[in-house]
Amino acid sequence: MIGKNNIISGKAWKFGDNVDTDVIIPGKYLRTTDMSVFASHVMEGIDPLFSQKVRKGDIIVAGKNFGCGSSREQAPLALKHAGIACIVAESFARIFFRNAINVGLPIIEARIDCKEGDNIEIDLEKGIVKNNGKTYPATKLPDFLREILADGGLVEHRKKVNP
Repeated sequence: MIGKNNIISGKAWKFGDNVDTDVIIPGKYLRTTDMSVFASHVMEGIDPLFSQKVRKGDIIVAGKNFGCGSSREQAPLALKHAGIACIVAESFARIFFRNAINVGLPIIEARIDCKEGDNIEIDLEKGIVKNNGKTYPATKLPDFLREILADGGLVEHRKKVNP
């Protein structure tokens, strides 16, 4: 959830480059629309116990090309429903980036130095990420994308602007 003044803070979970949608939510779970199923199997392809360890408000910190692979919208939905508050990555696959915004999952591009368990602070409005007393520049999201995120995703945003 985006906090006051577009600030998100939480515990970091570290992942590397090229985290694809098949490891975010394996294909065998796509036969359902039950978000609790997605949440209980999130990141199972990399860490089978991740869904048991992650807590609401946690943040994923990853390398390049996060969310590559298929265009499944279930990948950002699984992360959102598992409680992930934001994803910080050096870069995102284009369709994952768009799907994350559409479902209301905050994401930001930045290269930061952190360890798993660090408390990360993200300022979406200013386009910065803070960790261990250091401030890292990030690609600032345009105002209209931050509005979509603040409204909870594209569907909720459209309801708000066109009631």
